[in-house]
Amino acid sequence: MDTNQCEMCAYYDYDEEYECYVCNVNMDEDDYAGFMSNKKNTCPYFIMYDEYKIVRKQN
Repeated sequence: MDTNQCEMCAYYDYDEEYECYVCNVNMDEDDYAGFMSNKKNTCPYFIMYDEYKIVRKQN
């Protein structure tokens, strides 16, 4: 996976317990196995993080 893509994802959050950034997508074992065997260099769970999305809805 392209780490730059992860850094821009809405699911990429800092975990204070582990003191590092982690992906917070809720996957079961089958989803995870499919994700790890994905030969494409893209994540099917990627959602662009947009901190201004709420502001645009208010205007």
